[in-house]
Amino acid sequence: MAQKLQLEVVTPAGQVLSEKVDEITAPGSLGQFGVLPGHTPMLTTLQVGEFSYRKGREVTYLAVNWGYVEVADDRVLVLVETAERQDHIDLARARTALGRAEARLKELTPMDKEYHNLQAALRRALVRIQVVSRGRRR
Repeated sequence: MAQKLQLEVVTPAGQVLSEKVDEITAPGSLGQFGVLPGHTPMLTTLQVGEFSYRKGREVTYLAVNWGYVEVADDRVLVLVETAERQDHIDLARARTALGRAEARLKELTPMDKEYHNLQAALRRALVRIQVVSRGRRR
């Protein structure tokens, strides 16, 4: 069994990171899950949420937006629409997006076409704010 996982995070814009890590935690569509070296091969979907990886005692957080995770042979390939590192998130912009989505949702009902898109925008903004607030923990 390998001592580390090879983590690769890729978006349509390109590779976001490629690092050897000790573990990952991801927002699966059926709930949060973790992967350690020696994990059984799997393929699963991701939802909008907080993705983290640990190297030693340092934990790094990313805001991810829908995608897939493949685990095989101590390699974790994450294919997502977007992946934003904590230091690349504009907190003021995220708060503005949150306020805009909340205000607009108050005017709509679940029957409106735009309602579900606004709920997704709200979730993305909340995740960005959450990731910035966590930063890096040691």
